[in-house]
Amino acid sequence: MTLSRNPNLGLVLERASETEGYRVNCARPENREFFERIDSFFTGKRPEECPGYDGHLRSLPAPDLAQCGRQAVQDYFDNGWTLTELLFSALKDAEGFYRPPYHGLRHPLIFYYVHPAVLYINKLRLAKLLDAPIDAYFESLFETGVDEMSWDDMSKNEIEWPTLFEAYSYRTKAYAKISALINSHPDLADGHQAITMEHPLWALFMGFEHERIHLETSSVLMRELPVDLLERPAGFAPLAPHLKAVADAASALQFSEGDWQEIEATSVRLGKSKEHPSYGWDNEYGRRSVNLRAFQSGRSLITNGDFLAFVEAGGYFEDRLWSETGRRWKSFRNVKFPTFWVPDGPSGSNQFKLRTIFEVIDMPLDWPCLVNYHEAKAFCRWRSEVDNRHYRLPSEAEHHAMRRYESGAVGRNSELKFSSESSTRHADSQEGIVDVFGNVWQWLEDHFNPLEGAKVHRLYDDFSTPCYDGQHQMIIGGSFISTGDEASQFARFHFRPHFFQHAGFRLVSAESDNDGQAYRFDGDGQQSNPYETLSVLNEYMTLHYAAPETQLPFQGGPQAALSFPQRTANLLIEFCRKLDVPMQRALDIGCAVGGSSFALASTFEKVVGVDLSKQFVDTAQSLKERLKFPYQVKIEGDIYEEAVASVDAGAAARVEFRQADACSLPAEFIDFDAVLIANLLCRLPSPGACLGRLEGMRGLLRSGGIVVIVSPYTWMEKFTPREVWLGGYYDDDGKPHFSQDGIKAMLGDEFQLLHRQDMPLLIREHRRKYQYIVSDALVFQKR
Repeated sequence: MTLSRNPNLGLVLERASETEGYRVNCARPENREFFERIDSFFTGKRPEECPGYDGHLRSLPAPDLAQCGRQAVQDYFDNGWTLTELLFSALKDAEGFYRPPYHGLRHPLIFYYVHPAVLYINKLRLAKLLDAPIDAYFESLFETGVDEMSWDDMSKNEIEWPTLFEAYSYRTKAYAKISALINSHPDLADGHQAITMEHPLWALFMGFEHERIHLETSSVLMRELPVDLLERPAGFAPLAPHLKAVADAASALQFSEGDWQEIEATSVRLGKSKEHPSYGWDNEYGRRSVNLRAFQSGRSLITNGDFLAFVEAGGYFEDRLWSETGRRWKSFRNVKFPTFWVPDGPSGSNQFKLRTIFEVIDMPLDWPCLVNYHEAKAFCRWRSEVDNRHYRLPSEAEHHAMRRYESGAVGRNSELKFSSESSTRHADSQEGIVDVFGNVWQWLEDHFNPLEGAKVHRLYDDFSTPCYDGQHQMIIGGSFISTGDEASQFARFHFRPHFFQHAGFRLVSAESDNDGQAYRFDGDGQQSNPYETLSVLNEYMTLHYAAPETQLPFQGGPQAALSFPQRTANLLIEFCRKLDVPMQRALDIGCAVGGSSFALASTFEKVVGVDLSKQFVDTAQSLKERLKFPYQVKIEGDIYEEAVASVDAGAAARVEFRQADACSLPAEFIDFDAVLIANLLCRLPSPGACLGRLEGMRGLLRSGGIVVIVSPYTWMEKFTPREVWLGGYYDDDGKPHFSQDGIKAMLGDEFQLLHRQDMPLLIREHRRKYQYIVSDALVFQKR
């Protein structure tokens, strides 16, 4: 059996086999006995004891931070905590907890069972509301999730996770600590001042809303599991009413004028006021005013019936309808229909059932269709051809304009009114736009982006900023299971375009030159990845592999600045030898085109090089495989000299390259003997997130290991928000703060500074122009 096979291609998938890596977690006796030995699955209140229970547990509305009392805060906490455990009680045995998702792009559900509790404790400690961990190992292992770079960046799931008893015990202790804080903190007493983002208790409400995010994302992971691993929990919200409809794809091809809502030209303002008395994530704050041209919005979301017409027309086989990235994704996954559709007839018969969270039901053609961004865009192109009319997805600003036309006749399907999508067709809704909010999230044309004046929050400085990269697509409006902040008018969320969520889309019709003022990081000059161009690739190849006489063909220049990648690697090797550190495994973070990685591999038995740039990683990988790579050295203007980089075959065999975000490195990256971070920190959106991974029991670096950090400290707000600079600024008292001190403070007492030196480098732009930089090199040992 192949784990990468989508279980929704069939109703039942065989159980864990003896050859699958996660079997060791499932087979442990403690996990097999867990469900028989516990008195109750619930570590806090049982569903029937919770506020919001009416026979089914519904979500409470988000609290008003200007006046919420102690009991209201406890009620909201209990409601979210128990909703999480009620959802997880659907897993029938240990396999549901430990089996990785078929796509390999997320942790197994055991992680998400514990992760929200860990975040509460870590953030409350950061806010100085708690002074000690519950379990430092858990609070490292379960701290950071996964943000995969691509659909084929699959985790090997090699972690031996704690037992279900240990996870259950941690949640029990966390519940008690959080409840005790709520019960005792003086600023939750009656008549308290408004709780603002500057107040330490903001961390508590951050925990509430973070847990509710994972209530939703965990439900999607369950929807992706084999259905026989789950059973609908008593007390969970029911399915929406549904009837089996007879498919008539031909009728779906005709939109009537009544299907469209005219939206007049208007101006909208985006952003949430800091004075609004509810919790919000950093990306919600700030402002942007947008002038919109007139457009038409579909009154309803695109349904399963609408999308069936696309499937029957062969839309998945027409490459012209798909972007280049979309084509590669559907080819890799061999996709022929939406991921939650279950074949219900012979291959090619286009007969389907629908997978919900807990069951498989007859296909409700009037429910919204759940797709990823690539599929939504392909449908837009196909429908444009069919109707000879320009269709696209809405922009964020257009969604704000649609809110003025929201149908008042239909209640929103959100906050667990139901546990599924619901019909988009409402006889009592004669005008206006249906499902502006709720039912399913809606894909937008916009890349995830910051509003003007937005600032990161010190308690979670890497919540949004690493995703302002042009690789994350916005979703808006919330779904049936969105609660709290997610269900608010201010919510702005995002996923990579290949990712699935409870998300669908609606069409917008507009003139072809009217893009709805969608915010894009490519194609409009706002921002692009500076490391993905051919000229930059050639510059870095020259820096990493050119002979010294090519890097600087003149006498009298700074010869000591040449061969920078090799010198940084040699500094790391030198201190490992000096201190008798085993040279088995090294990690090169921000490896670029691999010069330092290959240099480390001349000595270390295994080297892993990671970089955010796909072009850099692909180049390094090609060099590893072929041992040679051609590039060009710029002379002047359009004149170039051909060159070839070459590497040693032995070193190449000991190195591997992966595309990864330094702010969110894979969980399996632990216990390296040595780590190199060269000229990277001041180009990260969250340098603290990168340095933080060095620490703790499951840190990147093992005890006794060596890390070399090299940086010129060129802090720029276009790369790193000022609020998270490690130095290079004056505080409110006028005291200057320098980056070397910031790094030492960030690493803390767990690391000893052994050595510092200047580390110059020279980047050749062309024969007569160079960048001369003197970086600061720091050598630390983990105690």
